[in-house]
Amino acid sequence: MSQPTTQKQFGKSTREVPHPSQKAQKWYPAEDTPQPKTVRKALRPWAPRQSLQPGTVLILLAGRFRGKRVVLLKTLDQGVLLVTGPFKINGVPLRRVNARYVIATSYQVDLTGIDQSKVDEVAQASYFTRDKAKDKASEEAFFKQGEKPQKKEISSSRAADQKAVDKALIANIKKVEFLPSYLASSFSLRKGDKPHEMKW
Repeated sequence: MSQPTTQKQFGKSTREVPHPSQKAQKWYPAEDTPQPKTVRKALRPWAPRQSLQPGTVLILLAGRFRGKRVVLLKTLDQGVLLVTGPFKINGVPLRRVNARYVIATSYQVDLTGIDQSKVDEVAQASYFTRDKAKDKASEEAFFKQGEKPQKKEISSSRAADQKAVDKALIANIKKVEFLPSYLASSFSLRKGDKPHEMKW
């Protein structure tokens, strides 16, 4: 309920004077009083931009494989993309990347023949979770013995999934002349290059 205000007349003009209870306090509380939290608006579902269609060749801009060209397999939730090198061509395995850190080119690779059920299986969030207990044990062993940490071993199931997804993809890539060498090459900018004027 709003506090009452009084009107005072000064000459021809009138102005509202706040009630004494509305004046600023002369002291502050010793402890912070909890303020009611403002409720955030509902988040809108992420919609991929039009250039991010399955089969599109992407250029990675960040991460371990920055500069590599990869093939988009599927768009996931919350701005995440599932991509592959393929591994046999440029060494990029099945992995998830942020859609903000890729450049979508105008070229699309034919995805016919790829086992979609296998792609959906790989796209699950649980597929990319790490074994934290195993990582911690390897760190402790490193500090105790002073030896180099062991090279991370790739499970046989992941290797089999990689081959299953890449088999049909590589067959389609080899049908196009110069496409394997294009995917194997890394992207870089030279002096004087203007990315905003380039046609991807």
